[in-house]
Amino acid sequence: MKKLSARRRHPLAAVVVLLLALAATGGLYAAFAPADKAQADETAQSLAIDEGKKLYAVGCASCHGTGGQGTSDGPSLVGVGAAAVDFQVGTGRMPAQQPGAQVPRKKVIYNQAQIDQLAAYVASLGAGPSVPNDKQYNPEGADIGKGGELFRSNCAQCHNFTGEGGALTHGKFAPTLEDVDPKHIYEAMQTGPQNMPSFPDTTMPEKEKKDIIAYLDAVNGDKTASPGGLKLGGLGPVSEGLFAWIFGLGALIAVAVWVAARTAKAKKS
Repeated sequence: MKKLSARRRHPLAAVVVLLLALAATGGLYAAFAPADKAQADETAQSLAIDEGKKLYAVGCASCHGTGGQGTSDGPSLVGVGAAAVDFQVGTGRMPAQQPGAQVPRKKVIYNQAQIDQLAAYVASLGAGPSVPNDKQYNPEGADIGKGGELFRSNCAQCHNFTGEGGALTHGKFAPTLEDVDPKHIYEAMQTGPQNMPSFPDTTMPEKEKKDIIAYLDAVNGDKTASPGGLKLGGLGPVSEGLFAWIFGLGALIAVAVWVAARTAKAKKS
């Protein structure tokens, strides 16, 4: 007893007791809290899927099928992932107003909570790209110059060098990228909506997607800045061809008239 009392009076006794208490508390938390949190997350996810299924049955099933298997009026949604839903519904493209060559962007009819529920349900049908977080698409600190190179190599053929969009074939078009949420641009590159090819991380890494978003933010940030005057390329991807057609063809006609006049004059003389 004397030895035990002496140990209790030791200067480090309080520290040892405190450390033991902290270790016990940490052990109990590790044993019970993660399981509770995981269970709560699983319950929340299950509820989101159930609510998303209800929304899907009302707004999507008529075209995409009751189980997302697709119909003659809409493609299968199995494996498209939550990112595709967040993009299509978050930009108002879905639900579509009517069939056509391409579904345009329009007013969004669902709030973000409902979009998340729809995305959760569609994601449950098959694995696919998930909705990106802010760190993935935030252009802060990205390489704008590199983004411009990547955009001109992979995107400008349809969207124009500054992302202002333009006409394609058979009634299709590349939409303008002005005033588009960076998250939706990232999701479009991930999922390849409608006529656009997809650029998964295996093809275009996350950093390169951020560089492209930074480039678009830079070229579309100031609508009044155009140091070179009227930017021909900014009028659309066919503007250069239209310019060549009008002035080039006009020049050819002028040359043809001049040659004909010279020939007629030579014959008379």
